Amino acid sequence: MELDSGLTAWMLTSASLVLLMTPGLALFYGGMTRSKSVLNMMMMSFGAMGVVGVVYVLWGWSMSYGESVGGFFGNPFAEFGLSGGNIFAEDGSAVIVDGLPTIVDVGFQATFAIITVALISGAIADRVRFAPWLVFTAIWVTLSYFPMAHMVWSGGLLSDEGPFASIASPIDFAGGTVVHINAGVAALVLALIIGKRKGFGREPMRPHNLTLVMLGAGLLWFGWFGFNGGSAYGADGAAGLAWVNTTTATAAAILGWLVIEKIRDGHPTSLGAASGVVAGLVAVTPAAGDISPVGAIPLGLIAGALSALAVGLKYKLGYDDSLDVVGVHLVAGLWGTLALGFLATGERGLFYGGGVGQLAVQAIIALVAIVISGVVTLVIGLAIKATMGWRVAEETEVAGIDLGEHSESAYDIAPARIASEVK
Repeated sequence: MELDSGLTAWMLTSASLVLLMTPGLALFYGGMTRSKSVLNMMMMSFGAMGVVGVVYVLWGWSMSYGESVGGFFGNPFAEFGLSGGNIFAEDGSAVIVDGLPTIVDVGFQATFAIITVALISGAIADRVRFAPWLVFTAIWVTLSYFPMAHMVWSGGLLSDEGPFASIASPIDFAGGTVVHINAGVAALVLALIIGKRKGFGREPMRPHNLTLVMLGAGLLWFGWFGFNGGSAYGADGAAGLAWVNTTTATAAAILGWLVIEKIRDGHPTSLGAASGVVAGLVAVTPAAGDISPVGAIPLGLIAGALSALAVGLKYKLGYDDSLDVVGVHLVAGLWGTLALGFLATGERGLFYGGGVGQLAVQAIIALVAIVISGVVTLVIGLAIKATMGWRVAEETEVAGIDLGEHSESAYDIAPARIASEVK
């Protein structure tokens, strides 16, 4: 097969953009924590890069895209260490499929796995030891992310070759189920297992640096063009549609979030605008290639409004999702996945002449993703709690997890301010 240099360049660029999203997430999450926890929060993202970047080459690609085992996951040994002849030929040259070297796709897909695990960390900020987080990362990506990627994108249970395709062909353009529902459910389960931060609901736990939050949101938006645009697997009109839909839905989600804030709280906030960016990006991820730009407007508006309302549920229901992973990624991911039942073009969505079949199958794949992620995370989370233990010591949590876990501090803060933060 002849190399398509344009496609290859686009996919390498997209992979680089998606990889940038994880440092962007580190800034976004880091700014949302208290100053005594910012380094640990950022280290959780960088730790995910370290662990998943190695694991993906060893067995992650094989479990995601290798020989199928019952439609649930790929055989981890079939292409262990990128062996097996599907990536490199006997002479060492790169195997090319449809103009793209498979090794380039390996890089692209690895960045998706990295960012998915990193997303979970925001729900358990301020209270978790670093070593158990790294262990969780390796096990969860193996037992939840890789199988989900296989089921959706490699002809498995939740793909258009699976059993539900008899109702309608499932749609997940860039990871509504694989990334956001998967991570959002895991975040909720871990938050429940690990428990609340000391002082949750009684003490203010405000973001310490909204400038970092806004910068992180901007980098996430920029990187998302590789996330969604690259998922078109071509520098073509499909990628252009994904680009425009990503921009439009995200812009609308900012407005949706700010309107809710204005009505509910009396003022729009920078944190709300940044969170609206992420909510819109999450919602459009499964839909970017299958809706119209006009359809992206209500998709984003509703995503922003729903997430703005959902982030307050943790106070009413009593779970401590530190940085609103559940309210943004799970809620917006569910909405984006289900919205395709209404907004998918080509006579698939209800608003475009389709029946209820597309909505039904989108609901089914979302439910299956919730169950799989929930059960896998519960087992892993409880096992780590019973063996290694999750929580830092109470005095470490109070004094600052950055010092306790990493022997560092993000800022050279005056003693008086440190004392006030500890209180």
